[in-house]
Amino acid sequence: MRRILHISDVHFGPPHLPEVAAGVLRLVEDRQPDFVALSGDLTQRAKPHQFREARSWVDSIQVPTVTVPGNHDVPLYRFWERFLQPYGAYRRNFAADLEPVYRDDELLAVGVNTAYGWTFTGGRIRLSRLLELAELVAAAPKHLFKVVIAHHHVIPPPNFGTQRVLINAYEAVDLFSEAGVDLVLSGHHHQAYIGSSEEFYPKGRAPVVILHSGTTTSSRGRGGERDKNSCNWIEVEEQSMVVSHLRWHPELRRFAEHSRHLYPRQRRDPYTLEGLPVDGSATVPPAAESAD
Repeated sequence: MRRILHISDVHFGPPHLPEVAAGVLRLVEDRQPDFVALSGDLTQRAKPHQFREARSWVDSIQVPTVTVPGNHDVPLYRFWERFLQPYGAYRRNFAADLEPVYRDDELLAVGVNTAYGWTFTGGRIRLSRLLELAELVAAAPKHLFKVVIAHHHVIPPPNFGTQRVLINAYEAVDLFSEAGVDLVLSGHHHQAYIGSSEEFYPKGRAPVVILHSGTTTSSRGRGGERDKNSCNWIEVEEQSMVVSHLRWHPELRRFAEHSRHLYPRQRRDPYTLEGLPVDGSATVPPAAESAD
């Protein structure tokens, strides 16, 4: 069995909530996940001191961590830095590799950087990275549980208006379902929700579970999670996966289960690249731009 804690949008800076961040550390100590996935927006404005605070906090997590940058981890107002070294501060404080890979004898987790483009909030996934990911999945033993970690979303949130998914989301989900990815983790919307690739991009394939975390340690919750904080606890067994949404309860000073979702692990056909769209010709369902 593998246990994963998924956190996101911790936003070190003015909206960060130190008491909730301390609660995350207690959660890790109590439950001892095999690794922690942090799906972007470590800082509020990509300032050096915010990255240093985020780095110190992540170092306090006493299990392996996998982090990817979010749009807030790219400078917004320091234009020279945004254009010339958009990931400079992130790389100095976390890792030169923006798309890390974590693996053990039961699990493969692949980071994907979606904080691209000159829009303030929108994300995209490079087609070249999709092909690299395909090679990683193809080379991995078939029995491994395969996870993708990104910041931006490939399906829109429920009851939150019309939202634009990231650029190349269609191609990404097509590859994920073709390649045998089991789970996609992301954040960005500060609202926890869960869905299936077959609900939004039906192909008649084994579905990919797509899981979003709300903001785990900031005051920027939205929609049904306004003024709330959440994260996800995932338990992977040989035949099934159980996902628990956890919410912070200030009166208890801890995270507690809010909902639980059970999914069977799918039997996958042998992997093939045939039919993968790599020329950008596929179209993402149209919708309005999301807010920051």
